[in-house]
Amino acid sequence: MKKIVITKNDSNQRLDKFISKSFDNMPKSLMYKYIRKKRIKLNDKKADISTILNEGDVLTLYINDELLEPSKPKYDFLSAPIRLDIVYEDDNIMLINKPEGLIVHPDDSEYRDTLIMRIQHYLYDKGEYNPDNEQSFKPSLVNRIDRNTSGIVIAAKNATALRILNKKLKDREIDKYYLCIVHNKPKKQSGTLTGYLSKNEDKNIVKVSNKQDDDAKTIKTYYETLATKNNLSLVKIKLLTGRTHQIRAHMASIGCPLLGDGKYGINKNDRKKGFTHQALCSYKLKFAFTTDGGELDYLNSQEFTVKRIWFVEELFGDFIID
Repeated sequence: MKKIVITKNDSNQRLDKFISKSFDNMPKSLMYKYIRKKRIKLNDKKADISTILNEGDVLTLYINDELLEPSKPKYDFLSAPIRLDIVYEDDNIMLINKPEGLIVHPDDSEYRDTLIMRIQHYLYDKGEYNPDNEQSFKPSLVNRIDRNTSGIVIAAKNATALRILNKKLKDREIDKYYLCIVHNKPKKQSGTLTGYLSKNEDKNIVKVSNKQDDDAKTIKTYYETLATKNNLSLVKIKLLTGRTHQIRAHMASIGCPLLGDGKYGINKNDRKKGFTHQALCSYKLKFAFTTDGGELDYLNSQEFTVKRIWFVEELFGDFIID
């Protein structure tokens, strides 16, 4: 028999999700059987698999010890370097300026050196995160950007911050602004582009059309041309919708592909000039809450900006970023 007191970081999640995260030696089929047979009780009562846990709840598990032992902990994040460009940090969140070339989460090409692994290593060394003291939570990213895009990524240090920011992001109460360099100059100085985006999952590429297809999703992209030099334009963008490769594909669809973009542009000449990554940076973030921010309400109306961007300095060196 084992008793577990639910902590703040473990609260506000389903019972079955918590057990799966906490005891990965327990097959899900057995877990559901044990809940049904009252061998897993919540506050000494029968519980449903979808019951939402609250801080202070007590779980009692009448289960063989070998199923309650978590797998041997492997802290892979400790092998990741701690190279972070921290834009802002407090007790709840971190804003990191991710460099181009670094992926945010592990994938088939890279497992250890990822942004989230670096953040977890950093917080572990600071004493703010120790997997031994957590039953299911780990510091997590709220948003993500492509490997070859640079800019601000939000990390949540605790479960409360993660829940609030995930909701704010979903409800579009966090404004994200981008800077990019495109070939040519948009016909209008500024405006809102509207189109329909469809994705080819196999090729990981999207197509933008002016006509609605069955599987296409509406996209809206606000842009403002800030400067032009040598048939290249520095453009500020605000995403009014957030879709895969939206900026790259949308700008290419109006004849202004991003400098260095090998997927939606023709960048043979760009590569010869040394531009091997698309010139795109998520450079500004503003918390624009229209509803209560709970424990993170202090962030409302705050704005954070990356001041140094490699492609701006290289091609528009005298331009002041605001």
